[in-house]
Amino acid sequence: MKHVKSLLLGAAALALLAAAGCYRNPSDVAVHKPGVYNGSPDPLIAKLQSPQLNRTLDERAIVAFRDR
Repeated sequence: MKHVKSLLLGAAALALLAAAGCYRNPSDVAVHKPGVYNGSPDPLIAKLQSPQLNRTLDERAIVAFRDR
């Protein structure tokens, strides 16, 4: 009976710790406006404007899809 009580107490403590790990402060939640991007600028967009990179990617695509 003593082991059952200690096991039950341990399980309750573990459940309490698990539930505490799921807590999130409501002030930490980010609210975003629909259709508005709030992230940092994507550096790859500027690279995709390069004609040389576009030619290289086109050539790689032609080679990759040639057998299909």
